[in-house]
Order: sequence, then C-alpha cells, then structure tokens
Amino acid sequence: MQTIDYISNDVKPFSLNAKIDKIKKSFKQLSFSHLPIVNQNVFCGTIAKQDIEFIDFEDKELYTIQNQLKPFYVSNTMNWFEVLQFFATHKTNLMPVIDSNKKYLGYYELDDFLNIFKCTPFLHEEGVVLVVAKGVNDYSFSEITQIVESNNANLLGAFVSKIENDMAHITLKLSLHDINNTLHLFRRYNYHILNEFEKDDYLEKLHDRSNYLQKYLNI
Repeated sequence: MQTIDYISNDVKPFSLNAKIDKIKKSFKQLSFSHLPIVNQNVFCGTIAKQDIEFIDFEDKELYTIQNQLKPFYVSNTMNWFEVLQFFATHKTNLMPVIDSNKKYLGYYELDDFLNIFKCTPFLHEEGVVLVVAKGVNDYSFSEITQIVESNNANLLGAFVSKIENDMAHITLKLSLHDINNTLHLFRRYNYHILNEFEKDDYLEKLHDRSNYLQKYLNI
C-alpha cells in the first residue's frame, strides 16, 4: 500500500498574499482544522482555523500574521503509521505532504488513514485484546512476543497506550487461543493484567482461596 496514493489536491493551498477574509470563508465551507500555505509552491506552513477565527483585520494579507503558521508536515516517503502519528501529535485532520526539496505536493486527510488502520489485522482480525503494564524501563516487546508465541498464539499488534507513574500500559491484540496460560505467564514475568476476562483461572483460584480463608476465620 502506497501512502502517496492518498495525496489529495482538492483544496488548493493559499499563498502568503492571500486575504485573511478569504481564508476565513474557506474554513466555513470546509471541515479542516488547518489549511496549507505556500510561496511559489514551496511549503511555508499551515494556518489553524482557531488562530484566525477572531481576527478582525480581514482585509489584511496572511503574511502580516506569518508568525501564526504551524510548520508541521510529512514527507512523501513516510509509511502510513508514521503519518497517522503526525496527525495525532499535531491534532489536525489535514496533513501537508512535501518532497525532499520542500515542494508542496498536496495533503492527506485523517479519515483516509483511520480507514487504513481499521483494515489492519490489529482491528480487523478476530482475536483477544489484552492490556498489560510494567515499569517503563522493564518491559520489552521481544519479551512480550516470546510470552505470546510460547503459548502457540500470534501477536497481531501491540502499542504503548499509556504511561503513568513510570508504568507503561501496553495494549496487545492476540490470536484466539486459551488465554489463561498466557495470562499466567505474563504474571510470572511481573506484568500486571489490566483488563478482565470472563474466565481467568488465576483470579478464580484467588477468589476460591479468599472464600476458604474467610470460612476458616469464621469457624
């Protein structure tokens, strides 16, 4: 899959000489959070809708507020996951695409890359979602993969979904299998299991032991 196939040019970039009023009108007609700005087809940055929404001097040209431009972009050689990460980092739904000479080529739309993500095995294939946690300096994806594959399962995808109090939360998508052995092995390697399953033998045994102890203490 070539990400360059998703480059769009439906919305033409504005120049630094464009009137602010014209850009405001474009934002009202479009659903984009940012619009690309070029100077003789060389990328200059993007202007955010919120940055000009309440500017009163609409008769002025864009270069008068050039310091408001955001310099984010992606290259035409990046893979789709890198591009998706840039969308998230810059909180935008339009991502300018440039070549090695900073020539503006067009833009990507966020919805297209979310659809690509939806079609990956991580979301598309049937499986089990497991969330584990371990110290940020203690976990490794090679170790996680080894744990999963030692139980005759396949790791369909993994990512760090949260870091809190020096603990990394790792979300895993595993192929369908007997999850109990996998949970037991993760615990042996000092991973905390953060989501629950309908049947977890380890937790059931703890519950049974707790009930037994309670009965003993009540004798």
